[in-house]
Amino acid sequence: MTKRFVFAAMVLLPAVAMAAPTGQSMGAKIADVTDVGTVVPAAGPDSFAGVKVDFPDGVTGYPDITYQTLPGYRPLKLDLFLPPKSFATAGPRPLIVYVHGGGWLAGGPRRSAAYTDWPKVLASLAARGYVVASVSYRFSSEAPFPAAIQDVKAGIRWLRARAATYNIDPKRAAIWGQSAGGHLAALAGVSCGVAALEPGARIVPGSTNVETVPSTAAGSDTVSDCVQAVVGWFGIYDFATMPKRMGPSPSTLPPGPTAQDQFLGCPAGDCTAQQRAFASPTTYVDRTDPPFLLMHGSDDRTVPEAQTETFDAALRAAGVPVRKIVIPGVDHSWVGKTPEATRDASKLALREAIDFIDAQIGDRSSRKN
Repeated sequence: MTKRFVFAAMVLLPAVAMAAPTGQSMGAKIADVTDVGTVVPAAGPDSFAGVKVDFPDGVTGYPDITYQTLPGYRPLKLDLFLPPKSFATAGPRPLIVYVHGGGWLAGGPRRSAAYTDWPKVLASLAARGYVVASVSYRFSSEAPFPAAIQDVKAGIRWLRARAATYNIDPKRAAIWGQSAGGHLAALAGVSCGVAALEPGARIVPGSTNVETVPSTAAGSDTVSDCVQAVVGWFGIYDFATMPKRMGPSPSTLPPGPTAQDQFLGCPAGDCTAQQRAFASPTTYVDRTDPPFLLMHGSDDRTVPEAQTETFDAALRAAGVPVRKIVIPGVDHSWVGKTPEATRDASKLALREAIDFIDAQIGDRSSRKN
C-alpha cells in the first residue's frame, strides 16, 4: 500500500506545478510576430543575409554569400567585395576570382600564404575598381575530383549570372589561386568548354514543403565559366610528375593517403595514369588559353618548382602568352629563412600578380571595350 501511495503522489505533484500561467505565454508572443511565407522554398533571405562590412575607400564587403547548394552537401559560399559607388559611372567592372589553397582539404576564402589579413588585400583591389570574389569549394573528404573544379566554375558562372546586379563586365574575368587553389585556377583557365569539368545543370526542387532551394542562380546554365587571365602561385599542374609525399620531412608525415591521392579519389594510392591526367592542367593546354602568370619559390619543399617549369613549357609550346617568375630562396607560401625574406617575397608576389591582372583585364587593357 505504501508503495502505491508514494507513486500516486509523484504523479500528481507535476500536474500541480504545470498549471497554466495567466496572460499570454512567451511562445504565443513570439509566434504572433513571426512572419511566415506561403511555401518553404519562398521563405527568402534571413536576417544574416544582409550582413556587410565597410572597408576603407568606399569598398563594401559581403561575407558568406551562398553561390551553390547541391543536395547532400553544405552550401558553398563566397566573399564578395564591391568597388566604391564612384565607379558606377565607369561602366561594368572587371572581375577577379580568388581560389584558396590548403591541399584541397583545408583552408578558406579568407586565407592566403602569410598575409595576415587577406580580405583587406582583396578589398584594396576592389577600391581600384574591381569586383572581387573569394570562393570556397568542396574538400576532398567531401567529394573527390572533379567536384572542386566544378564548384569553382559554378562560382564563376554564378557571378556572371549576377553581372547586372553587381555591375560586372562578363568579358573581363581573371582567376588567381595559390597551391591547391593555384591548381584549380590553372585548370579553370585551360579547360574552357571541357564538358567533363563543368558544373551540373541547375537543380530546382519540385517539392514546396521541404527545406530545399535551387542549386544556383537562374541563368547560371547559360553563361560561360571561361576566364581571360590566370595567376598561379606555387600550384600543382601535372600529377604524373608530383612526388608521392612532399613536405619539409616527408618521412615524418603521418601514414595514410596523401593529399593528392585523397583529392583524386584513390586514397589507397592506386591512382591510374588516366586519373592523374584527368585532373592535370597540362592535359588541357592549347593555343586558345588565356595569358598566364606563374610564380614559385625556388626552395619550395611542398610543391616542387618543377611543376611550374613543366607547365610553363607546355604553355609556351602551345603558343600561350605566359610569364614565369621564380623567387629565389623562399619555400612554399613565400616563406623565407627570415621574417624579412618572407615579407619581401610576399610583397613581390602580390605586386607582380596585381600588375599582371591589371594589364590583362584592367581599364587600360586591350580587353576593355
